[in-house]
Amino acid sequence: MNYFDIAYTAIGGLGVFFLGLKFLSEGLQSGSTDAIQRILATFTKNRVLAVLAGVGITVVVQSSSISTVMTVSLVNAGLMELKQAIGVILGANIGTTVTGWILSIKVGKYGLLLIGLGIYPMMAGKSARASAIGKTLVALGLIFTGLEFMSGAFAPLRSDQNFISYLHLFDAQTLGSLMACVAIGCLLTVIIQSSSAMLGITITLASTGVIDFNTAVALIIGENVGTTITAQLAAIGANTSAVRTARAHAIFNLLGAVIFIIMFPYYVGFIEWLVANPADAVDASGNRPNIAWHIAVAHTMFNVLNVLLWIPLIDYLVKFVTWLIPSRGEKEIHKLKYLGNRSTMAPEVALQQADLEMDNLVEITREMFNLTKEYTVKESHDKDLFERINHLEDITDNIEEEMINFVTTLLTDSVTQGQSARAYGLIRMADEMESIADSLQSFSIYRARLYKQKESLSPAAWADLEAFLNEVDSFVGRVCAARKKRADSTRITTLMEESKRLNRVANNMRDEHMERLKSGTCQSLAAQAYSDMFVSLRHIKNHALNILETYTN
Repeated sequence: MNYFDIAYTAIGGLGVFFLGLKFLSEGLQSGSTDAIQRILATFTKNRVLAVLAGVGITVVVQSSSISTVMTVSLVNAGLMELKQAIGVILGANIGTTVTGWILSIKVGKYGLLLIGLGIYPMMAGKSARASAIGKTLVALGLIFTGLEFMSGAFAPLRSDQNFISYLHLFDAQTLGSLMACVAIGCLLTVIIQSSSAMLGITITLASTGVIDFNTAVALIIGENVGTTITAQLAAIGANTSAVRTARAHAIFNLLGAVIFIIMFPYYVGFIEWLVANPADAVDASGNRPNIAWHIAVAHTMFNVLNVLLWIPLIDYLVKFVTWLIPSRGEKEIHKLKYLGNRSTMAPEVALQQADLEMDNLVEITREMFNLTKEYTVKESHDKDLFERINHLEDITDNIEEEMINFVTTLLTDSVTQGQSARAYGLIRMADEMESIADSLQSFSIYRARLYKQKESLSPAAWADLEAFLNEVDSFVGRVCAARKKRADSTRITTLMEESKRLNRVANNMRDEHMERLKSGTCQSLAAQAYSDMFVSLRHIKNHALNILETYTN
């Protein structure tokens, strides 16, 4: 037997299979932006809804690893609580079972046809949706073609006595061999970094008669444990809450595996009873035609039953991981975290994540506006308010830096023209929002000088300045809201006219300030402070106008 030819074909088939999985994930994501947004919007403290959200996201992105890493990142960013995150990851475990059903479909011979049907819309599609559909067809074709290659490679092994004698050590017939199979499934999933790929290999080995159903189920249990490594890697360097989320993922998958190992004979018997036709039945060609469906059912039931077990225990799991991973006592600085291995994340998911972070940057800046207004009208210097404004400005610096790095990394991937435009828009907006935060900090510093020198502006000057601050705040808020509402030309035109009106207001304020200087109403120090605060507000308005211009581009 030529083991080189077997390895050569199997590795090539695995490569084609991997490429298909990547294309499938990217194709589904690029055509499902709105769906992902709607799913993310369902995150609530309701554990059942969180589980359903996890199911939905994983079905859309076709990767539990992507869903899990995304969830860990959201927790690290402060956009999701630990309890919510655990629910989402539980749901991701169910969502990933869809891959098993796709792989169990016996359409290997149509793989090349699917590639042929999908290649034209993928390469020359005039719309993003057409391109996404074409990419999905090509992906399915590559997956099925890769499985066919691997099936052809593994088939000779079922009659190789040396291989069979070695395989008896891992046939899951005894407790020792069962544990060995679980360990192998776990180890290979850790190495490959894809439980879907390992599931595909398992189905192929079983369908060609190389391994039996018991061995396949044992490998599945190990694969579910091994897939938790992705979240652990994503949590490296993250905050305490993100680490707790990753550990929770490992705990409920590991304990679920222990339960199913204890009940292994009964579980296998249950699947055999549930699915028609014996799993290990062999046809004339030596293949097992029924086993793929049995594996898909076994994979699904493992995850569904494990989730149902843990849903009522989420509160206890939260308490346990909180005890297991105590607070570090560090000052958590909010920043966007890289989402693990970029090769596992499609551009559309990365853009979704960056968009969420932008939402948070906007919220922080809006809070700075509120604090600045509160600080400005105080009768004396408020140290806590002043330090809070400065702290939030530090956070905006971190977010801007991390977002630019993240999106720049994204642009090194193969992205569509639309995705590239969105990426550059996010970079531009992050820069402008951080500049707005800088100007708000400057405004508060100038106000602090007046407190320190025990100086004040004239009542007319204060009235003008406070009114302009409120108007600029309102303008920035409407500009940011227009982004979320996919601003049309009418809304943009209205905001442009508002910007021009604010310019006229600023010009009038400047003229009135000059009159006050001529009349001696404002002293020199107060006059300088007024000018500095006035300029800061004009800068904020101009930065908001720059953001608005990105919408038109």
